[in-house]
Order: sequence, then C-alpha cells, then structure tokens
Amino acid sequence: MARTIPHDRSLTDAQPLYWRIAAELLGELRDGTVPPGERLPGERQLAEHFGVSRETVRQALEVLRRGGVVATDRRGSHATLPGLPVETATSPTFPVGARSAGPGAADRATVAWEAPPPEHAEALGLAPHRRTLVHRYESADADGVGRRTAVTSFSAVALAEVAELARYRDRTDATGSAQLRRAYDWMRKAGLTLHHRDAITRLPGTSTVRVTRRVHDQHARPLEVTDLVVDGQQDTLVYEFTLPAAG
Repeated sequence: MARTIPHDRSLTDAQPLYWRIAAELLGELRDGTVPPGERLPGERQLAEHFGVSRETVRQALEVLRRGGVVATDRRGSHATLPGLPVETATSPTFPVGARSAGPGAADRATVAWEAPPPEHAEALGLAPHRRTLVHRYESADADGVGRRTAVTSFSAVALAEVAELARYRDRTDATGSAQLRRAYDWMRKAGLTLHHRDAITRLPGTSTVRVTRRVHDQHARPLEVTDLVVDGQQDTLVYEFTLPAAG
C-alpha cells in the first residue's frame, strides 16, 4: 500500500530519513517560507540546509511531487500549494505596525546588543542591565506625517532557539539595516507556536497611541516585547483578523 504524503513534522526516527526531510520541507512550504509558484532552493542548498545528502533530498522531493505539493520543470522544482494556510494569514507581522513604504516614505530598522528598556526586561524575565537583541523601527511619510516608531526586545529563549535571531548578535552596530521582517516566520520554523497579546492605549493629553505587543510560545515562555508609538491624528493603524471556516 502506498504511503500518503507526510502531514506534519512529528515523525519518529522509525521513518526513513528522506520521509522525515519531506515532512520538514512540507512544513516550511506551509509556513509560507516558499510562496506557491516560487522556485525551491537547489538540491545542494537543501542538502546543506537539512544536513543530509543530495540523494536524500531527491527522494524527499519525489515524495512531495507524488503528493502534488511540488512540481518540477526545466526551471527546477517549485511549490504548488494552492495558497498560504490560515495560520500564516492570521499571524502577526513583525514589527507590529510595519507597513509597505509608499512613494517617498522613509523606513529604517536597526538592531543593537544592549540593555532593553526596564519594562521590557521585566516582561522578558531578564536581569536588570542584562543585554539582549533590541530592534528599532521608524517609518514616516515623505512629508513627515504618519510617523511610527517601534522598539522590540527579544528574550533569552528566542535567541537560544531561533538561530536566525542569534546570528544578529555579531552584527549589531545599530547603524546597518536590520532585515528582521521574517522574525515570526523564523520562530515558527524553530517549532515555536506564537501567542500574542496587544494592548492599545492613548498617551494622556495627546493624539498619540501606544501599542504594546507581548509574544510568548506554547510553553508560556516570553519571546519578545514591542512598543509601537503611532500619531493617531495623522495615521491609521489597521488590524486584520481571519477566522477559520466553521466545521
């Protein structure tokens, strides 16, 4: 009897290695790491990514091809999933309040290895003055209105379990661009289930709104805290929610 396509990453060591790699790759495709129709990395890159041989990668791709998840043509292999899963569509963007820059808009993001704001340290369970990865985001329209600023601090858990975040420790001069827009994707890829809670308050005597986001994992361990400040008179912050279909 033919095996069905692996449906998750919870496979045991009793499964063939190529079958487990197929499940890992399927999970990444469902996470939206590779959008439908986009080419997959080459066999050599996939072999290095998963730490296996190219032959194991070929066998894993064949499993996914038989399942209709991957197609191969003269351009190479590409994802054929019909669309992004619900969990990707409803997942929060990083940082909270991030937006696509319009014509003439100025967006800037940097990282530093430093002590976070005291309230962040307390929420993340960090000792006072203990340094961690701190991300800063600024956005404004060409005329300076619609300004947003966000400060994000990551926990020791996030840095220990998410390799992509940990690598930023050695390149945090707070001047170069910080490409952390996929931070939540990286956390999910590391096996963390994200839960977030957003608190929205208006600063007294102003039109400015503060959004505080706290993210923790399936074990209630804190992962990151973000404070976003938005000029409520000049800007609009939109929240989008997608509910799963009934039944």
